[in-house]
Amino acid sequence: MSGSLRLENYLKRIRYTGALAPDLATLNALHAAHVAAIPFEGLDPFCGRPVKLDLESIQAKLVDSPRGGYCFEQNTLFKAVLEAVGFEVTQLGARVRWMSPPDSPLGPRSHMLLKLDLDDGTYIADVGFGACVMDAPLQLEEEIEQRTAMGTYRFDWRDGLFYLAVKQPNGWREMYAFNLEPQLPSDAEQANWFTSTYPAAPFTSNVIVERVDSSARYKLINRRYVKEAREGEVVEERAINDVDDCSKTFQEAFGIVLPSEIRQIFSRVPKD
Repeated sequence: MSGSLRLENYLKRIRYTGALAPDLATLNALHAAHVAAIPFEGLDPFCGRPVKLDLESIQAKLVDSPRGGYCFEQNTLFKAVLEAVGFEVTQLGARVRWMSPPDSPLGPRSHMLLKLDLDDGTYIADVGFGACVMDAPLQLEEEIEQRTAMGTYRFDWRDGLFYLAVKQPNGWREMYAFNLEPQLPSDAEQANWFTSTYPAAPFTSNVIVERVDSSARYKLINRRYVKEAREGEVVEERAINDVDDCSKTFQEAFGIVLPSEIRQIFSRVPKD
């Protein structure tokens, strides 16, 4: 990972003015501030642009400009921040299950998450899972329900893997499966290339944006905007009618200035 972290710039971007220490209180506060300020978005793959994982490029995009990013960008940045604060962080890879039927085979490790070993246990931090952005780190304990401000989560263990699930209006829904084998930078580079270029990957053919704070979850999927309460209850839903409506929604709900490419190719955004 090339480049150096500009921690003060990052803290200003997420509007964080609290204490900085390698403890659970700081981890919780930084995690919540990050996902509230820096939205998940996969606009670069949709626009056919490469996703760069060097720290300098990530900071230029997520910190210095009104943009967001997806898991490899978000969690690479968050890992650098946590390590600068003094945490010991292990990068992991996960197999996404969000859109998969329960009995379907496991897919590739196309997601990145973080493991932290603190004095009171092992925690999973993840600021970049775009189907259901986690608003807080979770303790890696099996078969207990963990409530956060915006969700209820559970880890299960079977066949040598942890499965993370979130409670939804229709019951539990699996997010991803993983083990504790560290993800090497080369693994992340390969997975990032696959995720950002493979024609059947979600981000190359769909516009997916999400942000979560302590009161609501905001999502834009192609031409549909949704605001959810905790555990996925829909409180607002509407269609995005044209590129000006899209631009306004990006700015008001996600704080993103719409890239010029989206204006040029809005007609290619799928109609759900």
